[in-house]
Amino acid sequence: MKTIKTLNKWANAHTYLPLDLVRVALGVFLFIKGINFMGNSEMLMELFKPIQNMAGGMLVIHYVAPAHFIGGILIATGLLTRWAILAQLPILIGAIIINFVGDMNSNNLILALITLLACLFFLLYGSGKNSLDYYFKMQQ
Repeated sequence: MKTIKTLNKWANAHTYLPLDLVRVALGVFLFIKGINFMGNSEMLMELFKPIQNMAGGMLVIHYVAPAHFIGGILIATGLLTRWAILAQLPILIGAIIINFVGDMNSNNLILALITLLACLFFLLYGSGKNSLDYYFKMQQ
């Protein structure tokens, strides 16, 4: 807990508007992917075809779309950012693994890697000053 407070203090002292814009863009991207997965479940089923015979395959399919949808909103607004990113990490790691298990799609692989790296950055950095987390913390 002390480490997170130290990271938050450092991030709030070194916050920049472009980083907050990247966080918002990441959240909007995940939100749009969640909408795409909800609206086009056949595409999602096609992506998960390599792991459909594994245990929990159907559970994973029902986890991805809502996690992207809700997590994207939380990340974009900066509310519970680290928790929302923790919910995204298994999905992104799975997206990278699926590219190696199934048909290799380099565009999806690069997109998943960039998103994973951005999520890992904001997992450490936090939501920054221009976020609901910071706003609610200052209201206390």
